[in-house]
Amino acid sequence: MPSVRDSEIGNIRAVGPLSDPPGSKYDQLIARAKAVPAAKIVVAHPCDETSLRGVTEAAEAGIIIPILVGPAAKINAVAQRYGLDIGNFELVDVPHSEAAAAKAVELIRESKGELLMKGSLHTDELMREVTSSKTGLRTARRVSHVFIMDVQTYPETLLITDAAINIFPDLDAKRDIIQNAVDLYNAIGSGPPRVAILSAVETVTSKIPSTIEAAALCKMADRGQITGAILDGPLAFDNAIDPEAARIKGIKSPVAGRAQILIVPDLEAGNMLAKNLTFLAKADAAGIVLGARVPIILTSRADSVRSRMASCAVGVIYADARRRTTALPAA
Repeated sequence: MPSVRDSEIGNIRAVGPLSDPPGSKYDQLIARAKAVPAAKIVVAHPCDETSLRGVTEAAEAGIIIPILVGPAAKINAVAQRYGLDIGNFELVDVPHSEAAAAKAVELIRESKGELLMKGSLHTDELMREVTSSKTGLRTARRVSHVFIMDVQTYPETLLITDAAINIFPDLDAKRDIIQNAVDLYNAIGSGPPRVAILSAVETVTSKIPSTIEAAALCKMADRGQITGAILDGPLAFDNAIDPEAARIKGIKSPVAGRAQILIVPDLEAGNMLAKNLTFLAKADAAGIVLGARVPIILTSRADSVRSRMASCAVGVIYADARRRTTALPAA
């Protein structure tokens, strides 16, 4: 079944776990998000067409209830210029982007929203407020970014992490990066996910430190320090996602050739991998930040309508899973 065109995304019907889903992986996510209660989302500085249109489209689809934070006159001018209806949105007036980031985080701390979304301000402006030790949204878990990739030539929705926040994560940071991605997958997919820890080769060698860390992370999973997933590594990219490559290399593993989460050795490798898939394989890339008090949706000016909507959908599904988990009675 072909995927829905961008102009038709808002009309995707809601589906539950037993319904026949729409065609593309992102269409399925959007349909699932429409089947759960809409999430309140605080949007920091949505002062250009791209960021404001993404919010209005997701709101029109019924998956989010936005609170816009930024210069009211500027936001209203953008809405009027591009014909965007924001009349029913709550609007918190602040003078500039730095104030918008601070106020948005403050509203989250006051439990006014379940999600935080980046508008047209710089990522570092928002993340500076998020990671503040005194007024931010830190938890005991390391904050990390996950790309949710819809690659047409790959049967699985592919999660890649971390390609946006942690530049050279150490072993402890990678443990949190993996656990964040696993928790997300278990909320939006049907776990336990198959996690491939990537390196240049699939054998452990002291000459390539990432292979040693991969082996250590697998042992950490064996000891219960990482839960909810099946890990294997080190794996090279080819034998992580291609069954024939894994067979030729003689790798016998439930993960090799069938990975659902790819853990990259550092930000540079992850960023290049995600952008190669986006621009050469024409994959869609939604993105979300985890490890803070609430999921954070990071958007880009280059995002397609489908990617922006999918990012919101992932956040809504994850927020709903957290909401239901919190509501469970104590054992």
